[in-house]
Amino acid sequence: MTQVHQAAQSGYSKASETYASGRPGYPAMIDSWLQDTLSVGPGKHVVDLGAGTGKFTAHLVQTGADVTAIEPVLPMLDKLQKALPEVDARQGNSTAIPLGDRSLDVVFCAQAFHWFATVETLEEIARILKPRGILALVWNVRDETCDWVAGLSRIIAPYEEGTPRFHHGHWRSVFPDAKFSQLQDLTFDHAHCGDFDTVVVDRIMSVSFIAALPLEERGDVEQQIRALQSHYPNLSEKTGICFPYKTFVTWTEKL
Repeated sequence: MTQVHQAAQSGYSKASETYASGRPGYPAMIDSWLQDTLSVGPGKHVVDLGAGTGKFTAHLVQTGADVTAIEPVLPMLDKLQKALPEVDARQGNSTAIPLGDRSLDVVFCAQAFHWFATVETLEEIARILKPRGILALVWNVRDETCDWVAGLSRIIAPYEEGTPRFHHGHWRSVFPDAKFSQLQDLTFDHAHCGDFDTVVVDRIMSVSFIAALPLEERGDVEQQIRALQSHYPNLSEKTGICFPYKTFVTWTEKL
């Protein structure tokens, strides 16, 4: 898929396993947002664009809506299909969505829009949305007010090298757009709890530009992550680690 950023194509092709295990799900409050604010439920057709391994897709399935998942990276798509065999999962990208004109009630992009935030993407999303359909963007953002989470960010920051990230805010540059209403925002508290290897190590090793590194450099990053256990008491236990997040959602209506 030629439209996929190289860091995403390379990193996520290698990291589908750690992505599935290390990435958090979504807070319970997001289900109320889906149903009460966006009216997602039976009779609605929604798409998860850039669906990855299906973390967010699973929440959409629970609403009873008709769900289609679109993912360009084949190893990620394969994980999604195995986890959610009932979902119509297809390969595609943000400027070539294999769905008909005015066929969708809501287009979701979870953990993904920063990769393809372009005018061309918005044009394609507007094509497949029904009049007054919704574009909804979702991100789980690491809560760097926590000292050890900020320490993790310092470890990986030197490897970014211009990779698109949510925190850069460049995704906002495509708004306002004449085809869509003003963005509305909400933020929810969230946490991913479990053992250190899963919620901390796998989480960071699944970051696209970390997963894309040569083997030796990935090993060095992992050593730095594990060294944090000796500096922060909250990380000293192998189990019972809770990684704090803020879940940010924003949405807009097709005019």
